[in-house]
Amino acid sequence: MKPTVLAAAVFATLAAVPMAQAAENAAAVKLWRLDCGTIQVNNLDLFSDTFTYVGKKRQLTDSCYLIQHGADYMIWDTGLPAGLKGAPMQADAPLSPTLTATLAEQLAKLSVQPSQIAIVGISHYHFDHTGQAGDFPQAKLLMGKADIEALKAEPAPFGGDPKTLAHWLKEGGALEPVSGDKDVYGDGSVTMLSMPGHTPGSYALLVRLARKGPVLLSGDVVHFEEQFKVNGVPGFNTSRAESLASMDRIQHMAKTLKATLVVQHDANDVGKLPAFPAAAE
Repeated sequence: MKPTVLAAAVFATLAAVPMAQAAENAAAVKLWRLDCGTIQVNNLDLFSDTFTYVGKKRQLTDSCYLIQHGADYMIWDTGLPAGLKGAPMQADAPLSPTLTATLAEQLAKLSVQPSQIAIVGISHYHFDHTGQAGDFPQAKLLMGKADIEALKAEPAPFGGDPKTLAHWLKEGGALEPVSGDKDVYGDGSVTMLSMPGHTPGSYALLVRLARKGPVLLSGDVVHFEEQFKVNGVPGFNTSRAESLASMDRIQHMAKTLKATLVVQHDANDVGKLPAFPAAAE
């Protein structure tokens, strides 16, 4: 065997050892879909910069997720603010959000206390993803560095509400700005995936489950499945080019991993995971 070939073989073997050890030592993982609200979109054309949806309406779901990793708990996105519980739907507003149950109420049905949540991961800074974060002040906040910087700027970016994350942005809560992809637990079971475009620091989440297999939670790479087919980019996204690149990346990743791709705002995708209070494993 030539030296270069031998070196490559040795390197590959050594590289595989920690990966195999990580897989062997990975904790059991469970995933619950939580209902974090409903958004009646009375002007769907807000979600296209090519006039695709003029005169159309659509109801979007607002999904959050509880992840159990061994004895630890993580929340992915925290939905609409609790103050919107019971808010009436409005037919004359471009967007009309409402909430049926809070995160704390749903966690109670699983016998999980808010104080048990060790990590809150936020896909991006829009208010419908950060609304109930303040209920978990003991948790470390993981969020895209570019989004954190945007929330600290004046004025606040479109759709962002810094007050919902004030505990971490201003009051010294445990905060980890994330750049690039992040292996949350160090064993490959839960990975934040950089998907900029919707906001400068947007993320999706990959959760690897023993039985169901990989699950990709989209963040707001798209808001409904049709946007993949037409390369639909909302006019309020911060970068069209990055949006298209992220859409391409998450679709290719889903195909490569044979993953279940869940578009978090698409009501048609809710059924891809077990109905609450059941968990995917």
